[in-house]
Amino acid sequence: MECAYLSNDKNYTIFKYGPYTIRFKAPYSLERYTSIKEWDHGYLVVMAKYRHNKESEEEYIDLIPILKDLYISPDTFLNDIKEVRLRNA
Repeated sequence: MECAYLSNDKNYTIFKYGPYTIRFKAPYSLERYTSIKEWDHGYLVVMAKYRHNKESEEEYIDLIPILKDLYISPDTFLNDIKEVRLRNA
């Protein structure tokens, strides 16, 4: 499996890869992620739509500290992910 998925639900960002679903707090005003600009082994550059702005804004997500806090080896977990797509965009 080489593809992971990014989405959001209410105030949470959801990163799904294989059998794993990782949820973490998102900004309260996040409406949705609109595109993924870059994936670099745990670091995402995305465009996100917020309630306070009618245009999407560039946002950054670093999964490595989140994985470490969950006692998941970043290198092992991220090694096979080649692409991240939006789910329910």
